[in-house]
Amino acid sequence: MTKPIDELIVQDKGLISREIFIDDGLFERELSHVFARAWLWVAHEDQIAKNGDYVVSKMGTDNVIVTRDMEGKVHVLLNTCTHRGMRLCRNDMGNARTFSCPYHGWSYSMDGRIVETPGDLAGVPGHSTYYHGELEKKEWGLVRAPRVKVYKRTVWASWDPDAPDFDDYLGDMKEYLDYALDGRDGSPGNNEMIGGILKWRVPSNWKFAPENFIGDNYHDISHRSVDLVGINPSGGSGRRDDEPDELTTLGFPKLGHGVIGEMPYFKEPEFIPTWSTNPEVAEYYRQCHDRRVERFGDGRRVSMTVGTIFPNMSFHGRQPRTIAVFHPISPTEMEMWRIFLVDRDAPQEVKDMARHYHLSYSGPGGLTESDDMENWSYATDSSRGEISRSIYFNYEMGLGHAREVEHLEGAVENGVFTEENARIFYARWAEFMKADSWNELHPGTGPGPDRAGAEPTPVGEGE
Repeated sequence: MTKPIDELIVQDKGLISREIFIDDGLFERELSHVFARAWLWVAHEDQIAKNGDYVVSKMGTDNVIVTRDMEGKVHVLLNTCTHRGMRLCRNDMGNARTFSCPYHGWSYSMDGRIVETPGDLAGVPGHSTYYHGELEKKEWGLVRAPRVKVYKRTVWASWDPDAPDFDDYLGDMKEYLDYALDGRDGSPGNNEMIGGILKWRVPSNWKFAPENFIGDNYHDISHRSVDLVGINPSGGSGRRDDEPDELTTLGFPKLGHGVIGEMPYFKEPEFIPTWSTNPEVAEYYRQCHDRRVERFGDGRRVSMTVGTIFPNMSFHGRQPRTIAVFHPISPTEMEMWRIFLVDRDAPQEVKDMARHYHLSYSGPGGLTESDDMENWSYATDSSRGEISRSIYFNYEMGLGHAREVEHLEGAVENGVFTEENARIFYARWAEFMKADSWNELHPGTGPGPDRAGAEPTPVGEGE
């Protein structure tokens, strides 16, 4: 029998039960308590650029339609006919004013001139005869996500009408997400997708992936072979160009998010040459740096490498510049999605070089991603056994050494090598799994920056 949540997540000792990665009952509770409540990434605006465009996505194990109606408003609709449950959209994407069910012909319109609300039931064969005009069409429209947010060309949704506003859900973690979604010169929302979405299945519990990106520098040994090959875009050793010297891990205990990045700073550092195997591309990024200096002046800014928005969206902000989403299928399988980003106004040469580099790094054939997937898959499989499932994983690195961060509300910092952010992730997971409503979840009951004895860390002085 599954232990209580507080015995599965022993926060004060840094112990996480292996059962949370393989138990069927816990997985079902995740779907109702985590994925039915949290804000989830569902699409990029490039996929629904025109009125009538739609793309099929996922929220937990639910299949959804993300669509732009004829007035330009974005909706997220459950992809199932309300009559007998047939899937309406079986193509990944397209353009349609009406979604018609091939089973019995019920149709739903996205045109507000035809129905009161886009997604309402518009046509029912035999409505006046077989139904004698008695079926109330307004009561049988498509199920819609009540909370939808378009943020810097990304689309997010929540099934819970009581979920907090998206900005509050992100908190100051939003500044690090902005770093990935803004242009390299800091221009707001200056991003576009390169191609479509890479989708593939991994025999792993979904939680291993966001944990990997929330702040685990310790697993760098996994990528030694890639570092030796040298896939960085300047032609040297390693996976990326040189990174800033002041990287650390920053987490948001009351929100569940975390990032490997720099603490807020007020002066742009000297330009580090990047993408130097191509002079035209290198010059573009140098110019971006100069514009960034001018744009921010002595204002506050951040930078980052990788991070996670609780529960299942992670992103690279620098090299590569990507979004990853981890969709649960079962306790021991997930579907992983990757999209690659580049500045919308970048020259084609820049976009082409970014595409080639990103594909060598991430995705099902990416050298670095392959290392990660092997780790997650074996860790999942090794937790299935009768004896192995009864023991705990160790997450005690850096326990009790978190420090408050100036200029970021509710954030703590714990040096380059730590498991603080993983503990933050699983503590937030435990809160969701125990809570009956959002009244118990926002802004969270976990230890925040007001904990006794915590001392602010001066900007720029992380370990």
